Amino acid sequence: MSKSDRRRFLEKLALASGAVLLGGCDRLDKMPAVQALLKRADGPTDTALHALTPEDSLAQEFTEADLSPVFKANGSVNPKTPEYLALLQNGFADYRLQVRGLVRTPLSLSLPELRALPSRTQITRHDCVEGWSCIGKWKGATLGPLIDRAGPLPEARYVVFRCADSLDGDENRYYESIYLHEARHPQSILAYELNDAALDVPHGAPLRLRVERKLGYKQAKYLLAIELVADLSGIGQGNGGYWEDDQGYQWHGGI
Repeated sequence: MSKSDRRRFLEKLALASGAVLLGGCDRLDKMPAVQALLKRADGPTDTALHALTPEDSLAQEFTEADLSPVFKANGSVNPKTPEYLALLQNGFADYRLQVRGLVRTPLSLSLPELRALPSRTQITRHDCVEGWSCIGKWKGATLGPLIDRAGPLPEARYVVFRCADSLDGDENRYYESIYLHEARHPQSILAYELNDAALDVPHGAPLRLRVERKLGYKQAKYLLAIELVADLSGIGQGNGGYWEDDQGYQWHGGI
């Protein structure tokens, strides 16, 4: 369910209950019963999307002639958290991506090591839940082989992406998650380049996730760690992502 679909749903719910459309919609948004209803709807949506779309189907890819003149940055554009500022200060020379959790061999990889891994370049469309789209050329390490190198344990089912940014300016850091089998999709990459240039800060430097069959909020930026887990219940509010916790966004986020 997109943000606009979700809002229309809440407005209809507000009408049915006699509430004021917009103000009532925002109040309903915080009601536990409504949040529970939206969360229950996530499961059937997820199941339906997987039934309709083969797991190995590819998002549409484009040519360089289709590239957007300007690729708009989504979400955070200038993180001010202490850990990010420390990395930025020395040009990410001390950066390490941690791969941990339910794995046999935890990893800690520098940017040169990540760039030396098998990579993929893809020109795809980024679709934001706010209604805008851009086409960009991404290059990055293929995620599946990297995770397999760490050796997922049998009970690992989800991959959680831990980030350095905070949209609220507090101790909460952005995070997102996908199924482990989605991490092995050929278009799932850890991007370090956009349009043949190293990622800049607004677009997620030094490393961001690209899972091309999903909406923009799933494309986690400023990656610090990848964590394999058996379930999502003990992370954040248990909904699988920052916006899923904060605004009730649908977890699957599929296009």
